[in-house]
Amino acid sequence: MKAKSVLLLIGVLLIAVFAVAAEVNKGAADITLNGATMGNIAFPHQEHQTALNDDCMACHDMFAQEAGIIDKLKAEDKLKKKEVMNKKCLNCHRAKKNEGVKTGPTSCTECHKK
Repeated sequence: MKAKSVLLLIGVLLIAVFAVAAEVNKGAADITLNGATMGNIAFPHQEHQTALNDDCMACHDMFAQEAGIIDKLKAEDKLKKKEVMNKKCLNCHRAKKNEGVKTGPTSCTECHKK
C-alpha cells in the first residue's frame, strides 16, 4: 500500500512541476513598443494574453516571441511599417467592438503617446 501512495505522490508532484513550468515564460506583463514619430505604445501584454485565452499565436503568427522582434523584422524589411498594427491590433479591436465586446483603442492617438 505504501508503494502506491509514494507513486501517487510522485505523480502529483510531477504534474505540479510541469504546470508551474508551463506558466513561467509568458513574457513581460507590460511592454513598451517603438511607435516611431507618433510616440511609443504602452502595450499591456498580460491583459492581451488573458483576453485571448493565452492564444499566443493570435498575434505571434506574424512575429516570434522575442524581445525587440518587431523592430528587428522591420529593419530587415520582413515587416512593413504599421503592418502589425493594421493587420492585428486594429482588426482585432474593431471586430471585438462590432461584436459589442469591450475592447482596446481603435484610433492612433489612443495608443501612441508622445
